[in-house]
Amino acid sequence: MRGSGGFARRLRRYYLWYTGSFLVFIASLSLGEYLGLSPAVIGHVFLFATIAIYAGIGIMSRTSDVSEYYVAGRRVPAVFNGMATAADWMSAASFIGLAGTLYYAGFEGLAFVTGWTGGFVLVALLLAPYLRKFGQYTIPDFLGARYEGNLVRLVGLGAAVLTSFVYLVAQIYGVGLITSRFVSVEFEIGLFIGLTGILVCSFLGGMRAVTWTQVAQYVILIIAYLVPVVILSYKVTGVPLPQAVYGSVLSQLSAKEAELFADPREAEARRQYAWRADNYALKIAYLPETLDAERRGMVDRLNDLRSQNASAREIAQMERSLRDLPRTPEAAREEWERARQAALQRARVPQRHAQAHPGETTDESRAARNNFLALVFVLMVGTAALPHILMRYYTTPSVVEARKSVFWSLLFIFLLYVTAPAYAVFAKWEVYNTLIGSSIADLPQWVASWGKVGMVKIEDINSDGVLQLAELTLNTDVIVLATPEIAGLPYVVAGLVAAGGLAAALSTADGLLLTISNALSHDLYYKVINPQASTHRRLVISKSQLLVVAVVAAWVASLRPDNILFMVGLAFSIAASSFFPALVLGIFWKRANRPGALSGMLAGLGITLYYVVRTHPFFGGSMEAAWFGINPISAGVFGVPLGMLTILAVSLVTPPPPRQIQDLVDYVRFPNLIEADSGESGRSPPMAPRRADN
Repeated sequence: MRGSGGFARRLRRYYLWYTGSFLVFIASLSLGEYLGLSPAVIGHVFLFATIAIYAGIGIMSRTSDVSEYYVAGRRVPAVFNGMATAADWMSAASFIGLAGTLYYAGFEGLAFVTGWTGGFVLVALLLAPYLRKFGQYTIPDFLGARYEGNLVRLVGLGAAVLTSFVYLVAQIYGVGLITSRFVSVEFEIGLFIGLTGILVCSFLGGMRAVTWTQVAQYVILIIAYLVPVVILSYKVTGVPLPQAVYGSVLSQLSAKEAELFADPREAEARRQYAWRADNYALKIAYLPETLDAERRGMVDRLNDLRSQNASAREIAQMERSLRDLPRTPEAAREEWERARQAALQRARVPQRHAQAHPGETTDESRAARNNFLALVFVLMVGTAALPHILMRYYTTPSVVEARKSVFWSLLFIFLLYVTAPAYAVFAKWEVYNTLIGSSIADLPQWVASWGKVGMVKIEDINSDGVLQLAELTLNTDVIVLATPEIAGLPYVVAGLVAAGGLAAALSTADGLLLTISNALSHDLYYKVINPQASTHRRLVISKSQLLVVAVVAAWVASLRPDNILFMVGLAFSIAASSFFPALVLGIFWKRANRPGALSGMLAGLGITLYYVVRTHPFFGGSMEAAWFGINPISAGVFGVPLGMLTILAVSLVTPPPPRQIQDLVDYVRFPNLIEADSGESGRSPPMAPRRADN
């Protein structure tokens, strides 16, 4: 490891210059805004300048060396791997979605903070050091070697691709959301603008380019996340330390909630939504007659407008309404039921921010508590099993550096997670005090801007011209992005937040794309289809798969399947149920064998996917089919124990693995400090890897 100290010092120097230059860049744009630079120009400059930085790092880090492409040459110092892992980890869900979830769910949203941070403890204790000791390139590599062959490798490959793809769709969705708002283009066009930035990094240099880009992205995203909430904290409390003082604001917020929820105008708006829900229930009950009557009524109104020479706009609106009317009773039942549920949601008194496990009845409170605990479990175990995170620990020079890297990862992630609850409280305080009760005719410009991309909806249901809380719908994904505008901060802060959100989404998308393409090119093509493939051909296959996966993921994201946080939560359930039992038992229990691992992975993954399909509306499911009231985002709570028990049971009734496999477990489990610190440079462990290619 000679020269590693000098390499680390050079890296520190480069990134200190980079951070200083970025701060100067922000100051320059702030001065430009003060001198009259338009918000549109600021948004464009932030977006394209940061993408250009990432692209430049990707181009400078291009490589055709297999070890550099797959694991960055195994020479990434612990601190920088910690920053890269934090950026890889703090996806659009953490940056964009977490504070929004805390905004709406309050105490219940802390399940994400608890689960995600706790997961890194499991990574440090159970997985990262042992996988680094094993060496190689991917998680299916370990599964193939530990469980004697390509069958388990292929199941692991399928699970890795599925997990990473669901996660990737969420990131590209976040990229499209940010670019469409701040460059004023259609959402679908914004997807492909952001996709260009993703591909330049991962396509040219693989893990090497992605690693150094992610370090740069972490610097931007953490500055972008902290700056607005620090300013808000100073504005509201006079103390620029939001993590320490948001508790006092929370107590004031609780008093504001009591006042707001008891407001007669709020009660009237909620009654109007309850009547709307009842109306939808009647329409559903008397289908298909109600659908025919509604269609006839629309046709009559359209004819009246035409006969009265109404404006083209009114006629076009009525034509659009008629065109959007469900065509069949089945479609009407589905659409009207969704509308009824939405109206019922608005008709309810909102839950208080600090209330734990809210519910109108004891059963509802118990269900909320069970879902909280299930989500914590799934997120914790899923964190410890995500392929794109575990791959990062292959890049450190040694086992000791891998352990240190987990510590640094958790520290850098902590900076954001300890701030997210404060972000939610300050954002809600601003909305309740500056927006609710305002004249709808005089709402700020950001409402219209975010409304164009479907993130904000306003409806004056009681026609009083004043905005009530029940009449405002904010998508959870907009809270962080819109908070600077909600609080009336300079637009350069909004641009900075957008740049941070983009950095978070791009960094994770890069890692996910690399995980999928490496799995397909290394574990499928090289290990199974063509073990004699040359280095050049392997890299060509990897890059071609990367392009295909990126385009398909962008297309799926353009369908807007769900909010970012749910898609990410689903990825955690898939990873937890398919990988965690096989990895942990493979490291700590010599008796675990190939039939057990194969059965356990398939059983855990199968029950998880089955439960999601049966309970989530996107797949035509319903919560009426839920077990114990558990939400689909926590489906892995059934898959993990089933997978673990299946591996244990099947392994005990089938022959034990051969001696060389058990020797491999000893090699991985028990530290050999000389070998561990020698930088194996991708050499295979001394026992069993040949069996992985059989």
